[in-house]
Amino acid sequence: MGIFHKVIIGDQVISPIDWEMNPDMSFGTFESWGGRERVRNNEEYVYYFFVDNWGDEPKLCLMERAVKHARVMAEIKAPPEMVRQCVTDQGQSSIFEKSYAINEQIKEWLIANVLDEKGDSGLVVPRVEKILKEDMGPLLPPAAKHPFSGETVRLPGEPSVINDDEIAGVLKKWNFFEAELNPSGSFANAFAAGDNPEVVIDRRTSLMWQRDGIDIGSLRYVQKNIEELNRQKFAGFTDWRLPSMEEAMSLMEPLKNTKGVFLHPCFSKEQPFIFVAAQRKPGGCWFVDYKQGRAFWSSGTIPGGFGRLVRSIG
Repeated sequence: MGIFHKVIIGDQVISPIDWEMNPDMSFGTFESWGGRERVRNNEEYVYYFFVDNWGDEPKLCLMERAVKHARVMAEIKAPPEMVRQCVTDQGQSSIFEKSYAINEQIKEWLIANVLDEKGDSGLVVPRVEKILKEDMGPLLPPAAKHPFSGETVRLPGEPSVINDDEIAGVLKKWNFFEAELNPSGSFANAFAAGDNPEVVIDRRTSLMWQRDGIDIGSLRYVQKNIEELNRQKFAGFTDWRLPSMEEAMSLMEPLKNTKGVFLHPCFSKEQPFIFVAAQRKPGGCWFVDYKQGRAFWSSGTIPGGFGRLVRSIG
C-alpha cells in the first residue's frame, strides 16, 4: 500500500490522508500542547476520516482541519453495520463526545474501496453549502420605537471559570432552561429589531446579538473572526465579543422552534452550538448547544465550534 493515499471529491483531489489523526488528537495538534508537534502554520491542512455519531445514525466523514477552521468535506457511504460496529467498539462514552476515531476495519475498507485511482468516487458525497434562504421568523418591533417597560436584568458578561458542580447553580440562579439540569426553567427575553438587519436587540438584558454567527472552526479561528468583524465595524460597532455562559444561556428557549433548535426563530439555526467565554476547571471549555438544549464542556474531542457574538448596549 502506498504511503500517501488520496481521495477524490468531485474534481478535487485530497492528499495525503493522515491515518494517525482523529478528533481527540486534533485538539492537541491545533489548539494546545498534545501528543504530536503543535501546528502553528495557518496554511497547513490535515485530512482525516472520523465517525460522526451526533445524529440518529453514525456516519463516516472526511474532515479538513487547520488552525483556522475545521470543516467536514464529505460523507462516505460506508456499510452502515461496519460504522455502527466502530461506535459500539468505543464502549460507554460521554453524551458530549460523539466524534470517534475510525478502526482498522474501516481503514482497510477505505483503502480497498474509496481511495486512490481504483477507488469508487460515487461512495464520496461532498458536503455542499445550503443555498435556501432561512426563515427568520416574523418581523420584530423596532427597538427605537418600542422601548421596554418591564424589569431589566444585568447578566454577568465577563469571562469566567466554571466547575462541574457549579454549572447547575448558574442555570438555576437565572432560571435558564437546560434540558437536564433545569428543564423547568424559562428566561423571558424582549427581542426587537436593530438598525442593522443582521443584529437583534434583547431589551430586557440590554444586549445586541448577531442573528447568525461565525462558521465552525477552532477557538483561535473564531477569535480571529471577532477581531476582523471589529476591525470592519460590523453593524457599526467595534466591541463584539464571545458571550458569557449566562448571556448565551439567556437565549435558550424551553421548546424547539420549527427549525429544530431551542432558540427564538429570529436567530439562525446554522450555529447549533457555540463557544462561550467560560473555561472549565480542572480543564476544557464550555459550550452552549441550542440543538440539544444543553450547556456542555469538551476537552477538544469535537471538531471546533461556532460563534454567535454579542455586545452590551447599556
